[in-house]
Amino acid sequence: MGPSFGSTLANLSVQIGPLQLTNPFIAASGCFGYGVEYADIVDLSQLGGVAVKGLFLEEREGHPPARIVETPSGMLNAIGLQGIGVHRFVAEKLPQLRDRGAVVIANICGSTIDEYADIARILDAADGVGAIELNISCPNIKKGGMMFGCSLQGTHDVVSAVRRVTQLPLIPKLTPNVTDVAAFAVAAQDAGSDAVSLVNTFLAMAIDVETRRPKLSNIVGGLSGPAIRPIAVRMVHECRQAVDLPIIGMGGIMTAEDALEFIIAGASAVQVGTANFVDPFIWGKLTTGLTDYLQRHDLSNVAELVGTLDAGKGDTMWTSS
Repeated sequence: MGPSFGSTLANLSVQIGPLQLTNPFIAASGCFGYGVEYADIVDLSQLGGVAVKGLFLEEREGHPPARIVETPSGMLNAIGLQGIGVHRFVAEKLPQLRDRGAVVIANICGSTIDEYADIARILDAADGVGAIELNISCPNIKKGGMMFGCSLQGTHDVVSAVRRVTQLPLIPKLTPNVTDVAAFAVAAQDAGSDAVSLVNTFLAMAIDVETRRPKLSNIVGGLSGPAIRPIAVRMVHECRQAVDLPIIGMGGIMTAEDALEFIIAGASAVQVGTANFVDPFIWGKLTTGLTDYLQRHDLSNVAELVGTLDAGKGDTMWTSS
């Protein structure tokens, strides 16, 4: 069991639809394995939640190497959603997560709407799943991937189909690779989601100039890390203006101050991904930093801070000559 962390002087608990979290910090899908890999160094019960690695119906090998490239202030990945599949997850990983007291957010993937629905049915019947995060926005797989997440109708259809087969809290994960992300948040809300999470990674590529070949075997991949954070914060703010749903924000969070940007912009909780590769002990620093902030600003709980951005009455976002 990992060390205890954080202060109890401020109330860090948050509500994401029907899902109660002890604090707003969630391990992001794809960057924390299935959670159990970190269990010896992090007390999973003290995280707000664990969004597990994406689950298809069957096992998946993913892309061949090279699958990860470091970029300035970021990371480019094209893992290809390698995974053990939902059946092995329920049999092998979920009991361990349950024993560790983790709040499990099952990230699910599909090549068809029927596959999403089938996975949701399996997880709905399993003991220990707290919520479903619908991955309709992965930028680095050719079949499925962004097919649903880049279409308003596709987003509505897949959310509706999963909503019909499960009572678990439903959280579509939105792509930033669209013109108007807020419109997709509205589509998800209309289809019956309990919250939305954003953003997934940005479609990007890197080239080896000496060989003139892509650095990733898949040619393109998803960009994460601090480089994307200002764009992600802006998109959370836009979605906060458009929907009444709770928002889980993510994108390049490395410090408590980074997380606070998302919360002030309108996120009720945040996910932390790429930072796990840099500092697997980040969680205690985040909770301590948030607690200190609340105390310094005489706030008793995180909810008082959500969406409190003061944009200024006379300001304009863009000007032109």
